Amino acid sequence: MSDTKDTLHRIKLMIALVPKEPGDISTRELLCALENEGFNVSKRTVQRDLEKSSNTFPIYQSVGGHHPRWSRKKNAPLDTDIMLPATALALHLAESHLSRLLPSTVLQRLTAQFELARHQLLSNTSNTFHNWARTVRALPNGKALLPADISSNVWEAVSDALLRERQLRVVYQAREQSTPREHVLHPAGLVSRHAISYLVARTKSYEQPVQFALHRITDAEVLTDPAMELEGFSIDQFISRQLNSEEDIATVTLEADVSPSIAWLLNETPLSMEQSLTPLEDSHWQRLRAVVPNDKETRWWVYSLGENIRVRAPADWIEEIKTRAQQTLAQYQKNAE
Repeated sequence: MSDTKDTLHRIKLMIALVPKEPGDISTRELLCALENEGFNVSKRTVQRDLEKSSNTFPIYQSVGGHHPRWSRKKNAPLDTDIMLPATALALHLAESHLSRLLPSTVLQRLTAQFELARHQLLSNTSNTFHNWARTVRALPNGKALLPADISSNVWEAVSDALLRERQLRVVYQAREQSTPREHVLHPAGLVSRHAISYLVARTKSYEQPVQFALHRITDAEVLTDPAMELEGFSIDQFISRQLNSEEDIATVTLEADVSPSIAWLLNETPLSMEQSLTPLEDSHWQRLRAVVPNDKETRWWVYSLGENIRVRAPADWIEEIKTRAQQTLAQYQKNAE
């Protein structure tokens, strides 16, 4: 970065570090903050820059004397060219996660902020967070599928209807139906789960809200009529009932023998708060006991362990594992014929 650009960036950062009134910050505190961001300047330079900047930016010296302190005017508008490094890092890492959770109108307004954060982090090597943004990534546990493709027009209509509490006309292609069908929905919530986003809504065909996968909506239009208010509806309760289920998810006690590698994994990252692992005699395996939800996601995880687990309870899980194993074997025998 050239000296001119470096100075300009330092001054913008310094202005951003000045808190709004009644908060204030000393020149020495600003100096320490700038040093933490990789700028090697003197206290006198900081004081001089502050005095010059007060003619352009809405900052003022709130306390004078030998220990001057600085504040920013309370009603001063936000300058989008000024962003703290910590703010830039948070926006940069959050951008991909927010794209399926925020209304399109909000995302459009944040585009400039995202671009500014990305540019500030990746182009300014003196920024202490530069290396963090370049080298830190968050990965899901297990195989992550690519997000389902959602039409931008559909996403805009869905988010707008939910935000404004309006009815939504959609053309929806259900998996079990050969042709798309038209529905008028009363949006109640939005759930992003793994690679798929769902609109939770009520229709005249269902008394209770159900979910509609956004990528299966081929057309959407926001209507002028207000959406029906769903009395007592809670998105958290809907999720806890595993979306379409009418009853709360029950818990069961899972009892199983697990291999050393799985025992090690569960010792570090428990399956539940109520879990125990006991070594088995004359074996490297361990006996697992855990209170877990009796839901598809938990059972799928258990089934995926294959030869690394032998389930002893619940009995219906054992029967389901046997059935799945027989069906899998039958498929391979059929292909071998």
